[in-house]
Amino acid sequence: MKLKTFLLLLCICLACKETKQTEKMVSEETSKKIRFMTLDPGHFHAALVQKTMYSQVDSTIHVFAPDGPEVRDFLGKIDAYNSREDEPTAWKVETYLDDDYLEGMLEQRRGNVMIVAGKNSQKIDYVLEAVRAGLNVYADKPLVIDPEGLGKLKEAFRVAKEKGVLIYDIMTERFEVTTAVQKFFSQQPHVFGELVEGTLEEPAISKESVHHFFKFVSGRPLVRPPWFFDIDEEGEGIVDVTTHLVDLVQWEAFPGQIIDATDIEMVKAKRWPTVLTREEFQKVTGLESFPEYLQKDVKDGRLNVFCNGEMIYKIKGKVAKVSVIWNYVAPEGTGDTHHSVMRGTLSDLIIKQGAEEKYRPTLYIKARKGTDFKYDPSEELQKEISERFPGTTSEKVAAGLWKIIIPDALKIGHEAHFAQVTENYLNYLEEGDLPVWEVPNMITKYHTTIAAYKLAQKN
Repeated sequence: MKLKTFLLLLCICLACKETKQTEKMVSEETSKKIRFMTLDPGHFHAALVQKTMYSQVDSTIHVFAPDGPEVRDFLGKIDAYNSREDEPTAWKVETYLDDDYLEGMLEQRRGNVMIVAGKNSQKIDYVLEAVRAGLNVYADKPLVIDPEGLGKLKEAFRVAKEKGVLIYDIMTERFEVTTAVQKFFSQQPHVFGELVEGTLEEPAISKESVHHFFKFVSGRPLVRPPWFFDIDEEGEGIVDVTTHLVDLVQWEAFPGQIIDATDIEMVKAKRWPTVLTREEFQKVTGLESFPEYLQKDVKDGRLNVFCNGEMIYKIKGKVAKVSVIWNYVAPEGTGDTHHSVMRGTLSDLIIKQGAEEKYRPTLYIKARKGTDFKYDPSEELQKEISERFPGTTSEKVAAGLWKIIIPDALKIGHEAHFAQVTENYLNYLEEGDLPVWEVPNMITKYHTTIAAYKLAQKN
């Protein structure tokens, strides 16, 4: 009897020990996971980060926000991703919905990465508070929209380095395949030559982006919060969408190079409004009238939104031009568009997205006048193209003009790019550092947009 009791107690002890070891292993594994905390998700980009699951990320996400339609829209999108038929996600959501949401996040610290996409006027303050608390930051662009914000951004990066955490902004356009192929060819001396210095009339590199207030996101009409049309909250166009374009100029023209503020010389900048009727505003926001805080921008019953901007500047001696245009709605069958030119000594690399291209971004290689350049890829170059961009071919469409044909399978769309950027960021978190050029170039990127903003205001 005593022997049976002893053996029973031994089994119980061993089982308890095994359970504790299992619990410890699970706890250690959970602690290694990256845990997302989404703060005040006022922009749909916050949800797009979580349209995909990630093996490195804990499946429970923590949302800290004031209660209201914006966070409800975010939660609705997460629920839609979880319940879709095709590759549903499995996010579990814990919410803290109160006016002291920022303090709640900092006190509870349910995660180690803060995701923020909302009012741009508040974003840099959120970023600064997060890094002071030792949290990593994954933020939608732009991080700053005015000169005061730029000073705070520099301080945030200083604190982040001190605390050993990473700040990263979501540059989805680096993952648009047509842009990636354009960058690839610009690094082929036998195809592109080298980037010319450029002039004000013919910049060495130019980027133009056309956006629309009314659009569909994840298959549904996008409802924009009314503050999106307030330049004091969202920022002017010249410091908002241009962030992507300035980033691409740096990333394509000077890959892997550190760019300092002293490398930038702002030459020209201007701003102008898109004018919306009350009916158009209602269709996008759901509000029947312009709120009081937008009355400052209402003239003759219409809302003037200074969302358009253009800048011409020199970067490391090369002339660059960046412009952003916002229309109310795209023509049927179209959407947001991107146009870009990189001018080389042998050829120009041109991205068009017009009617001829059926509004799909398309890359052309055009021989420069005065050269005898002919696009005839070597076996080695074609092999590299096939490895990096499978199925990509080319065809001659006119004298001195070739079209690069990129398979539709590689054109995954804007929403899918969020997962690609996020995977990139997660890898950096695991490594504990960003590429050496990323932080200085992020600071210079915002230095450039703020320099354009100040010059446009003078004009």
